[in-house]
This record gives sequence, structure tokens and C-alpha cells, in this order.
Amino acid sequence: MKRRTSRRSFLADVAAGAVVLPAAISRTADPPADPGVPSGGPARPPTGSASPADESYWGQVRAQFSFTEERVPMNAANLCPSPRSVAARVEDLTRDIDRDCSSNNRAKFRTLTETSRSAVAAQLGVSPDEIALVRNTSEANNTVNNGVPLSAGDEVVVWDQNHPTNNVAWDVRAARFGIAVKRVAVPRHPASAQELIDPFVSALTARTRVLALTHVSNVSGVRLPVRDLVEAAHARGIHVHLDGAQSWGALDVDLRQLGCDSYSASSHKWFMGPKEAGVLYVKEPRIPEIWPNIVAPGWGNDADPDVKGARKFESMGQRDDACLAAVGTTAEFHAAIGGRETEARISELATTLKQGLAELGMTLVTPMEPELSGGVCIIEVPGDRGAALRRLYEEHGIAGAGTGGLRLCPHVYNTREHVARAVAGVKALRDVVLG
Repeated sequence: MKRRTSRRSFLADVAAGAVVLPAAISRTADPPADPGVPSGGPARPPTGSASPADESYWGQVRAQFSFTEERVPMNAANLCPSPRSVAARVEDLTRDIDRDCSSNNRAKFRTLTETSRSAVAAQLGVSPDEIALVRNTSEANNTVNNGVPLSAGDEVVVWDQNHPTNNVAWDVRAARFGIAVKRVAVPRHPASAQELIDPFVSALTARTRVLALTHVSNVSGVRLPVRDLVEAAHARGIHVHLDGAQSWGALDVDLRQLGCDSYSASSHKWFMGPKEAGVLYVKEPRIPEIWPNIVAPGWGNDADPDVKGARKFESMGQRDDACLAAVGTTAEFHAAIGGRETEARISELATTLKQGLAELGMTLVTPMEPELSGGVCIIEVPGDRGAALRRLYEEHGIAGAGTGGLRLCPHVYNTREHVARAVAGVKALRDVVLG
């Protein structure tokens, strides 16, 4: 079951300038001897009755991030700022290691990593033994597409909008081992979930062994009806791998409900966590059959791993211990807000953004309907895309991306004013560089 911190205590903590988490420590010149133990934390002033229905609540969430109003991030599909509590956690623990890098001092990080694993598992609705803390989505995807057992002549069906690590990487395996890769395209402007389901179901054959999908596309913003596709694939005994780079931290993801066999995501995107961290989920019955890419100290001394469950996929040698510990801090930050509340807020901002852009006469690449999209919002840019991005940033203080068109991705740290500013910026540039 997913854990949740009370919203009232969360607001008390953000008002004090930090979130009090089980793994949090205060900012001091000398960190405590054990950074796994809180050192008192900030004061907790009284709070009002703000709730996620109030804009003041989200203003307090925004205050947890250190970016200035002059340069507003709106490209969560690529990289997000971390909350102050997460950044402080990484900094404090890194400093702790630099002060004492002995194995004696670093022994505590085994516990902190397991705390992070449990927090992520709770957020995703699965068992800690099914979670590997890896370095990013790309590594997680490659673990699956290199490790799933396949034979010459077997077929893998992929979405043509997948990230290259869940698309081209299958082609590389096909070139090496004689498997077949089939790409599926969906309607450019789908009007219903069924229009997204039918092309995939039609592509499945008796030879299909893997269906490799992306939860939300980073190049169109289209959100696939994953549960329906999983049911269709499982009826044929097909392994379903889901790239969740654009859904972990943005949608209220319950992997048991989705039913996929494996799932990958990065910490630095919508999860708003430390850089160079990610998650690989593998459903328990599938773990023994998938081979790891890397075998390093911690694995054991023979072909059978000494570690339990999905931990075998994170045998990589020396890791950034502070980063892994801060993954748990980030998961607690999300739990304090709530998955449903986060998804609803992102949907609200994204829908407002899309409506504003459509009213300007811009052509949406991303569906307007929330059930067919996530937080990724893209419009067509017939003109100079690079100039549009540069001027939107330099003249209007909105940082977007040029992936698939002009991409803007609002998150919980964004406000309604940020969205209005983005729309106003596009309007100002519409006839100059966007037309």
C-alpha cells in the first residue's frame, strides 16, 4: 500500500523551508555522525486549512524549489529541479563521505539504500524485492532488452515513438541474434483509446515474445492505454516492458494495476530526484529468467546471485551512495503531496496550457484529452524551432525543448502564472518565429 504523509504536516514543513522526512537532516557546517538520523529538523509553525484545491497550497510547494522566477523550468520530460530537501540530502551525505570515506562510516548506506528501495516500491505499489535502483531509464531499458530470453526468429513489437533505448536497442539485439523487430505507428491525432489499442493488437503474432511500450511519449505526449495492451499481450503469453520515463512522478502509477512485466524510469525527470539514478521494476516471477548486463562485487562468486530479487540488476560496483539515499527522500516528498493530487495538478496545468495554445491558433501535437495524454505538451513549429526556444527562454523566462515541435511540460513546481506566461510568450513569438 502506498504511504502518505499528512498534508497538514507537509504544509507546516514547507512553511519552515524544508520537508521533515524520516531520512532528513538539518543543514549544518558539520553533519551529524549518522545522517540516517534526523537532527531535530526545522520548527513547525501553525498552518491554515490549505489543500490541493487551493492555489496557495501549490505556491507553498513551489517554494520548495530554488529556481528563480526569471528562469522558469518547463521541460520536465528532460530534466527537473529537485526540491531543496533532496538537494540538501545529496550535499550533506556527500560531505559526510568526504569527511570519512572509511568502510566503517559508509556501512550505514546499505540501510539508507534499502530505505530508498522500500519508499519507491511503496510509491509504485510493488514489493521492494521487485525494485532495482539503477542509473537511469536507458540502463533499465537495456537490461530488459539484453536480458529477456529470446531465440532466433522470435519477434519483438515496439512503438515507433519509443525512446531509442527501447527501440533502436532492440534493433541492435536483432542484428546480433536474429530476432525480428516490428514497429507500430498510431494515428497522429487519436480520438479514442481504442485507436491506440488496435494497431498494437493487430501487430501481435504467434512469434511475438515481447511488447515494448512507452507510457507517455516524449515526442508527441500521447499516453497509451497500458492496462488494455497488457491484457491483450498476456493473453498471448507476451512479456510487456513499459518505459515510464514520462510517468514516474507525473502519473499516479500503480504497477500492479497496470500489470506490466517490467518498468523503467529515471529519477531526474518527473520524479524530481537526484541525477544519475533510476528504477527498474521486474515482476517477481520474471526476475530469474532475465540476465543482468553487469556483474560486479556484490553479486557473489558463481552464476547464481547472492542478492535477493531485482537487486541482481544493480550489481555495478561503486555507486553514488548519497544519490541512492536521496531517492528515498524524493519518494517521501511525493508521498507528502500524494500521487493522485500530483497527477491532477499536472493535468490541470497541462490542460490549461494546451487550451491557451490552441486558442492562439497553434496546432497541438498532443491530445487535448487528459486520458490520452500526460504532462507532456507539444505544438507544431513550422518556423525556426531553435530561435523560438531561445527567445522564449531569453525574453520570457520559460525553458522548454524542441522535441517533437515546441515542448512545454509543467510540473507541481510550476504555477498558473507560469503557464500564462508561457502562453503569452508563444503569442509574442507566433508571427515572428513560429509561423
